[in-house]
Amino acid sequence: MQNRIEILNATLSDDQLRLACQTEGNEAERKPSGQMLVDSDHFAFVYILELADSFEYVIIKEHVWPELKQAHAQKIPVVLEAGDQTIELAGLHEELEYLLENIKDNANYGEEMEEKVKRVFL
Repeated sequence: MQNRIEILNATLSDDQLRLACQTEGNEAERKPSGQMLVDSDHFAFVYILELADSFEYVIIKEHVWPELKQAHAQKIPVVLEAGDQTIELAGLHEELEYLLENIKDNANYGEEMEEKVKRVFL
């Protein structure tokens, strides 16, 4: 997966979850896709951002899952702070709900990924 944006930390407030990352010079206009994937090899949820001619992958690893769980339970907006841009990750809650339901009791994601997801989210 190229064009990865690794989340460094998450800050939960009353009205949003802010995901902080370090971007490397790419200040192209990013648009939320409303789509997510699972990277079970690296124990992460992946939100897809659209660029003009490619994609970027926001990697949400397990160290920020507790904050993500709280934001998901309250259905508050999740925003990415990338350079000068603040991007609401539209559709994240719906996609996450689908993925959590799909991962539960499903060995296709790997036993360790399933256990980590159950421990935090289920």
